[in-house]
Amino acid sequence: MPHDLHPADSSLDAALARRYGTALSLPVETNDTIAGLLEHRSVRGYLPDALPEGTVELLVAAAQSAATSSNMQLWSVLAVEDKATLAKMAAMANNQKHIEIAPLNLLWLVDLSRAERMAETIGTEFPTLPYTETFMVAVIDAALAAQNAVVAAESLGLGTVYIGALRNQPEELAKLLGLPPHVMVAFGLCVGHPDPAQPSTVRPRLPQSVVLHRERYDTTHEAAGIADYENRFRTMQQAVGLPPSGWIARVIDRMGALKSMSGRDSMRSALAALGFPLK
Repeated sequence: MPHDLHPADSSLDAALARRYGTALSLPVETNDTIAGLLEHRSVRGYLPDALPEGTVELLVAAAQSAATSSNMQLWSVLAVEDKATLAKMAAMANNQKHIEIAPLNLLWLVDLSRAERMAETIGTEFPTLPYTETFMVAVIDAALAAQNAVVAAESLGLGTVYIGALRNQPEELAKLLGLPPHVMVAFGLCVGHPDPAQPSTVRPRLPQSVVLHRERYDTTHEAAGIADYENRFRTMQQAVGLPPSGWIARVIDRMGALKSMSGRDSMRSALAALGFPLK
């Protein structure tokens, strides 16, 4: 299915069925915002066409409209369009070619350096800067901001895909981009016009019986829900021409061996080298 926020059947039931395999028959009204969210899919095939002037600024404005803890705004974003830089980034990220092909990659930064410079300017100290909680606040704020940008991009007919593999070599990436101490790339985000010759599809998600808990954490329906999801995931893989290995095998592949972390198992030492002691 091409990247299209308005498929032939755009009803709420149809959108939920694409996500869960069955309609939830919710007695609520939908709207364009919810329709767009339900039709999200990761896009890895891009046209090389440049984005319209002002697109980056518009996406960042949407990002800055996201919630931010205590309005501290402990994040920044770095827009990369230079093909040579993108090629080096792709090499660091397990050679993901879409990083090179997409005309724009937005790098979402944990940025505590701005607060540090502010403290120096006003002649004070921020003793909370080196603590894990502050780092977590910055990561969460960056993620919230990035998701706002994704929603905005998709509303414009653009495609996106997050790039977590840019954390494979955080120190080398920081050098490439000229990042100061106390700044790191949390993740990247490819943005561009989807290539209709490489269609993407809505990927199924775990049923709400597995992820939605009410009042207390309850695993009563977890096994059955995962078994159902495994079947739906295999069906999706077959539909898009992938080996029907299933979701469980995918999790095992990513979590069953340290080598699958592609160097990210040394993240604690890398963070220390980048100026994040994380007390």
